[in-house]
Amino acid sequence: MKILLINPEIPSTFWSFRNALKFISKRSSEPPLGLLTVAAMLPGDWEKRLIDMNVSPLRDEDIGWADYVFLTGMAIQRSSFREVVSRCNTLLVKVVAGGPMCTTDYQEMEGIDHFVLNEAELTLPLFITDLTNGIPQKVYSSTEYPDLTGTPVPQWQLLDLKKYATMTIQYSRGCPHDCEFCSITVLNGRLPRTKGKEQLLHELETLYRLGWRGTVFIVDDNFIGNKKKLKQEILPAMIQWARDHHYPFSYMTEAPIHLADDDELIQLMVKAGFDGAFIGIETPNDESLKECGKKHNQNRDLVKAVKKLQRNGLMVSGGFIVGFDHDPLNIFEKQIHFIQNSGIVTAMVGLLNAPPETRLFKRLSAEDRIRNNFMGDNMDGTTNIIPKMNMQKLMDGYKNILVTIYAHKEYYQRVRTFLKEYRLPAYRSWKLDRTQFEALIKSMWFLGVVEKGRRYFWSLVLSSLVRYPHKFALAITLAIYGFHFRRVVETI
Repeated sequence: MKILLINPEIPSTFWSFRNALKFISKRSSEPPLGLLTVAAMLPGDWEKRLIDMNVSPLRDEDIGWADYVFLTGMAIQRSSFREVVSRCNTLLVKVVAGGPMCTTDYQEMEGIDHFVLNEAELTLPLFITDLTNGIPQKVYSSTEYPDLTGTPVPQWQLLDLKKYATMTIQYSRGCPHDCEFCSITVLNGRLPRTKGKEQLLHELETLYRLGWRGTVFIVDDNFIGNKKKLKQEILPAMIQWARDHHYPFSYMTEAPIHLADDDELIQLMVKAGFDGAFIGIETPNDESLKECGKKHNQNRDLVKAVKKLQRNGLMVSGGFIVGFDHDPLNIFEKQIHFIQNSGIVTAMVGLLNAPPETRLFKRLSAEDRIRNNFMGDNMDGTTNIIPKMNMQKLMDGYKNILVTIYAHKEYYQRVRTFLKEYRLPAYRSWKLDRTQFEALIKSMWFLGVVEKGRRYFWSLVLSSLVRYPHKFALAITLAIYGFHFRRVVETI
């Protein structure tokens, strides 16, 4: 068999960092980990090629080479996904599709020959067996959740690693929480399932031997779902591996805010090489947190928790939402105040949406408040629900948040607030490497000469050199992020 694995194009979004990548001569922020893992599950004697449309064009000759195209996608990739299906249909190449978007929306999709849904460890072997026997079915799905200890090492060899800013691995799936708007438990369940210690170290070692150095994003939706195993097995092993290899990687991941309650866990993560975490703050309004089932965020000083993580060496990226039924009319000012005061530089603010099959989707469907398709872009100014707040007030308030927090003055002020709190781990070098030096030179032109807010850039450069010279590279990185975020906001 000749298998072509295709990752559809992702438009310019908050998380694409497309406008920032040119500063470091990269094409994409991260690779398609799902396809790389699926590739490792296919028979060893099958020929495999991977095209990530975010770094390379998809040619008709590529499609024509294949016996089957394996296609994945999230909701944000829907447009490109459809285009790929259409091209495959025209060229008479069969399409096998899976991934999160297909798992929840496959009944609405046309032009797909076979659907391999849910988690591939369970459904892909069934398809391969039937295909080998000449009796492939239309749909393969499962209501069970696989043990991850049998998941193979992703085939990163299919990539040109130099085109990516970050590599990705996965340690666990599933989240014990059940936030009303979140699709994670729909897809992966509420019981955290994890890989073994040796399995994870083998993946790290594989990336290391392939020559990767830099950031590794552990893509788990809740990295600390099983804190006991992390503290007793995984993190101590990662610490030793990092020391033995002289800290070649820095890690970022996703975690809930109550990570701040566990000093031991924080310290172990930082010692292992973690320097960042995305945390779903959602809202400073307690009634809205109660509404969406975000109990672990309620009744706590969220700003204090964020600053504690920053002071311990973890840069917090935050997710925020407006449009809850219980949001007061001043929620927009409250969100702005919280974001500025917390020093969360990378603040993703979106309108409340209801992904298919979530508890929120089912509740609002029963109330006849679902109005169109879920777009999957967390920051495009669209929503698929009918809010209780006046729609125009919601849209105006939402846009005001983004325009305010990503304006030059407020953004650079937030960077300063963060740099004042953040403690750089002792093992991190403060010297600029080649990539960072390239980014500095380009930023001096684009941000220091071309952009209108150049005086704020130069003020940050000078103050960082004087007050935080060991954080200078980080300050430049955050300034570049701001350039990207402002471009995203301009499109809303």
